[in-house]
Amino acid sequence: MYQHILLAADGSKNSVRAATEAARIASLIEGATVEVFFAVDPTKIKEEVLHSQNHEEIEFKRKQKLLPVTEELGNKNVNHQITIVIGDPGPTIVDYSKKKNVDLIIIGSRGLNSFQEFVLGSVSHKVVKRAQCPVMVVK
Repeated sequence: MYQHILLAADGSKNSVRAATEAARIASLIEGATVEVFFAVDPTKIKEEVLHSQNHEEIEFKRKQKLLPVTEELGNKNVNHQITIVIGDPGPTIVDYSKKKNVDLIIIGSRGLNSFQEFVLGSVSHKVVKRAQCPVMVVK
């Protein structure tokens, strides 16, 4: 079944809602692991560097962003790990899921209307369109 669940997360309320669903699914499957995957948008790195002293501080702040997500999983006693990579979130999530043979991707949705999605693009839409495994989009 779904042994390796990739939870695309950025620490937002949407990703916490997705974590709740990931925890619910993983807790029903013996041996399931949720991989909390944070794809750091390269366009935001400059801002991180300007507001941090060193690489360790940047890593710490990234993990702090994910704290509500990992707490949600931990509260449900779900086996999980964190992976942080740099890359455009949509393609990076898809490429990583293929490379690691992920069984299920769970991602939150910002709830954009069709015009906003057309203009801004949507990470969840890109993932659903290109992923080679099942994808659950959580509203």
